Amino acid sequence: MEFAYSAKVEELRARLLEFMDSHIYPAERTYFDQITASGDPHSYPPIMEELKAEARKRGLWNLFLPNPKWGAGLTNLEYAPLAEITGRCLIASEALNCSAPDTGNMEILAEFGTPEQQQRWLTPLLNGEIRSCFAMTEPDVASSDATNIHSRIERDGDHYVINGRKWWSSGGASDRAKVSIFMGVTNPDADFYHRQSMILVPMDAPGVKLVRNLPVFGFESMGNDAEYDYQDVRVPVSNLLGEEGSGFAIAQERLGPGRIHHCMRCVGMAERAFDLMCQRAISRVAFGKELARQGVIQDWIAEARMMIEQVRLLVLKTAWLMDTVGNKGARIEISAIKVAAPRLATTVIDRAIQVFGGAGVCNDVPLAAMYAAARTLHIADGPDEVHKMVIARRELRRYLPPAGA
Repeated sequence: MEFAYSAKVEELRARLLEFMDSHIYPAERTYFDQITASGDPHSYPPIMEELKAEARKRGLWNLFLPNPKWGAGLTNLEYAPLAEITGRCLIASEALNCSAPDTGNMEILAEFGTPEQQQRWLTPLLNGEIRSCFAMTEPDVASSDATNIHSRIERDGDHYVINGRKWWSSGGASDRAKVSIFMGVTNPDADFYHRQSMILVPMDAPGVKLVRNLPVFGFESMGNDAEYDYQDVRVPVSNLLGEEGSGFAIAQERLGPGRIHHCMRCVGMAERAFDLMCQRAISRVAFGKELARQGVIQDWIAEARMMIEQVRLLVLKTAWLMDTVGNKGARIEISAIKVAAPRLATTVIDRAIQVFGGAGVCNDVPLAAMYAAARTLHIADGPDEVHKMVIARRELRRYLPPAGA
């Protein structure tokens, strides 16, 4: 693979870095202050609309979609350094219309949606006019194994009737979420991987009930996750995504790119934490010398730099494989970065918090919020243990005797 960025990527990087410095970082405090002032942790701060308008004007919009019909037409490898930059600030990806769960949902609609579904839901999502929700995880089963899903999607004439309870529905706490991609069982007698289907459910459909919003480490606004109860929700048959029984396959198509996007941003989070840690270490004096001259701090800085470079290379390799051999061909590498990147982010952020002392655990600096976001990624989109199981099984198969031996 080629390590040098193309001229197109270099130009986009320069444009994005300038946008981060001139608009995103200065708006960071305003964004959260406006949410606090509204009294609603899931409100939509006015500053975000200003940032989105500026991003569109600069051509920094929908960078994640590789299909030029819908997005910027970048490959995964081209998008990786741009997503990394957005990871440096928790509000950046939304300003560019590149934030989860909308990115994954837009990819599903672009690939599997009918023209009618695309017109109704994909177009306003691409324009940043609405947001969406992904309803897969359930409170009553171990959802790390998607074959456990119990929610039902049952055919009744020209409609499907939906019943089930979902939680950690990404984006579901926001009033701007207008549609949910719901995964449930359509054929319980099929094999494990063909029982489930995905269907579009308007959030205002009768029977869709918000149970509660779910804070992440006490941060109410982070992720906008929620728990929902779906009771006899009726939607037209035309709302089905793909075919009956294709839900598991669609989920895997969605989660591959979604996982690598998270990992790209994790590298950026680690870089931001690294910057803050080094700046703090140089400016603070303890026991007669700057923290930066303390041996243990120098060790943390050296280890952090090595970890960042290692994980960045693994992310780029994975993006390159996805572009050249597809998501299935890059399955093991996707699992590897899904473990390595959140581990990198939480480790470096934790060291930065330690260097900041008491300031690190309050909201004067973004480290506490960044840690909460990074720590959640050890669980979201598949827990670390499941991804390590996938890697170990592949590796062990290489040592088994040939079939029939």
